[in-house]
Amino acid sequence: MQLAPIRQSGTLIKRYKRFLADILLKNGETLTVHCPNSGSMRGCSDPGSPVILSKSDNPKRKYAWTLEMVQKEGIWIGVNTGMTNKLVHEALEHGVITDFGKILTIRPEIKVSAGSRLDFLLETEQGRTYLEVKNCSMAQNNIALFPDAVTARGTKHLHELDRLRGEGFNTAVLFCVQRADADSFSPAEAIDPVYADTLREVHARGVGALAYQADVRPDEIRITTRLPVFTGE
Repeated sequence: MQLAPIRQSGTLIKRYKRFLADILLKNGETLTVHCPNSGSMRGCSDPGSPVILSKSDNPKRKYAWTLEMVQKEGIWIGVNTGMTNKLVHEALEHGVITDFGKILTIRPEIKVSAGSRLDFLLETEQGRTYLEVKNCSMAQNNIALFPDAVTARGTKHLHELDRLRGEGFNTAVLFCVQRADADSFSPAEAIDPVYADTLREVHARGVGALAYQADVRPDEIRITTRLPVFTGE
């Protein structure tokens, strides 16, 4: 997936109020940008890090520029969680993600209960598959980790997938790893043990757990590689 055509680089001064970041541009100007990431961005929000910004063509936006990626130790990390579902949708359409067999239709944002939605409903030759997608921007010792902050909402999604599995549907959670320095995935038990335990439990009962790595470049991000998942059962 190509990023917006109008882009520029800069240096992260600080990220604050969850959805804002101050960026030092090459001309010395300081620019406040939208940071579309509700997590802690642990390990990829250090002041002084190189960043890539994109500019929206929506004139109504208060902050025209968006933080797309942060560089750490030479590795670009995608931090715009608004891109995650688009990346997965593209990879499903182009046959990069093949775990679900032949896909007939892809329906986004499916309501599955009062106040709860899952990211995709896939109509396949094997039947329906409900798929939840999570963005993974954290890694330690070459292991991609999710979540980077406690996520009650993420745990709720796992229970929804497990409920639908019990009703006879195929279900899975897919972790989109937007960095190149990981060769496997595990839940971040030290950060959210409840989420890690829940993932282990529902996976043991048949909810799929997948991880796919994206190639993150300043002008493009695309999913390329499946990573092994170790949930610790």
